[in-house]
Amino acid sequence: MTQPTGDSVQIPAGAVELPGALSIPADAPGLVVFAHGSGSSRLSPRNNFVADVIREAGLGTLLFDLLTEEEDRIRENRFDIPLLTDRLVAVTEWLRDRPATQGLHVGYFGSSTGAAAALRGAARRDDIDAVVSRGGRVDMASDVLGEITAPTLFIVGGEDTQVLEYNRQALAELTCEKSLHVVEGANHLFEAEHELEEVADVAADWFARTLG
Repeated sequence: MTQPTGDSVQIPAGAVELPGALSIPADAPGLVVFAHGSGSSRLSPRNNFVADVIREAGLGTLLFDLLTEEEDRIRENRFDIPLLTDRLVAVTEWLRDRPATQGLHVGYFGSSTGAAAALRGAARRDDIDAVVSRGGRVDMASDVLGEITAPTLFIVGGEDTQVLEYNRQALAELTCEKSLHVVEGANHLFEAEHELEEVADVAADWFARTLG
């Protein structure tokens, strides 16, 4: 696991506090909030790699745990999309209440099941300025896709055939600015270094344009 870059924070979310790492470069116009997939955390090496590239593009990042350690031991919680969405929205409200972050444009980067929470969060809030989904289980947000107004990018591995089909179907349902980027030869985990680099570069470009 990778130790995320940034200041350690404890974020209130209902009855719990969620650990996170917040990093904001000087003069950053926006901030990307990461929603990881099932079984992952703020220590995810893949998401931390992507976050590094996003910060190099001049944007802030927040990586946090959607579940407490105790909650994560219950496997069903990892797939409780309404719970994960509530947590993401609570974290967004926390950012909006902080003087250092309340004026920043906010984007969501969601992976796997976290992408469903990101899409649902963007549908619920009108102050989310961009969404990027990596290998996203976008089928788990199918009923709210028409409510999303934020520019939305789906990134999927070419060999991740079932998820790619989910994403193509979801793309047709979106009415906002939208795009699908297929990383040829990649599976669900984007395991080759050049594959993850492609994910990070495409995501950073999307956020730099939409949050800048």
